[in-house]
Amino acid sequence: MFKHLSAEEKPYKCDQCDFSAAQKANLKAHMAKHGEKLYKCDQCDYYTGRRDSLTTHMAKHTSEKPYMCGECGFRTAEKFCLSQHMKIHTSEPYKCDQCDYYLSRKNDLDIHRTKHTGVKPYTCKECGYTTVSQAYLTRHMRVHTGEKPYKCDQCDFCTAWKGCLTRHIEEHTGERPYLCGECGYRTTKSNLHRHMKIHSGNKPYKCDQCDFCTAWKGCLTRHIEEHTGERPYLCGECGFRTHRHMKIHSGNKPYKCELCDYCTHRKGSLARHMATLY
Repeated sequence: MFKHLSAEEKPYKCDQCDFSAAQKANLKAHMAKHGEKLYKCDQCDYYTGRRDSLTTHMAKHTSEKPYMCGECGFRTAEKFCLSQHMKIHTSEPYKCDQCDYYLSRKNDLDIHRTKHTGVKPYTCKECGYTTVSQAYLTRHMRVHTGEKPYKCDQCDFCTAWKGCLTRHIEEHTGERPYLCGECGYRTTKSNLHRHMKIHSGNKPYKCDQCDFCTAWKGCLTRHIEEHTGERPYLCGECGFRTHRHMKIHSGNKPYKCELCDYCTHRKGSLARHMATLY
């Protein structure tokens, strides 16, 4: 007996756009609209519009598992499966039913879901910033108050955000024990999940004014500023308006070259420096 599929059940997905279908024949008809050659597996009925996707699929038949988890040694034939597996180590069991975003706490998932509605009821009286939760607004207010409750117990560093303190403490230890199973990149635990987004291709943060999308919230925030042209944060030392600019005056240069004494306050500057060494 055939299984009845509801309107929401569309397991056949196009790997070139967001189209999905309930029947394989409908997907095949859709793929033809892309006007590209279909790459077909010679061992089963799988087909795709991308050669690299077929190569990944073929690994299932050969039992090859090139993607390895740097934390536990788990291996898989697909990048997506490795990305899903990594959530075991990052403790993010709650998935949004409207996108591929995962969170570690149910309350955070409830807050995240409000982002899909576009409703931001909490407003900062200082600058007009709006957000989806009181907790986010409280955290934002530290920009105006200068409050820095998170303090390093090894030096005088303090910050307004817990994540910044975690990354700072890792600079003291210098340890990078967590290995990316896809490219061999070594990093700290707090950065490994962020790095894995590069391989997963998941870009949950979307601009509501154009087609731009990104894997990181901070990148979306900076992109939106390009639309508005707003730079509300004024540097008290030179008059330049931007939040990131203040790093120049702080003297804090957390990004260090592993091959020489070069250090900088921007990750992008370190990447450009590293490129000159090769």
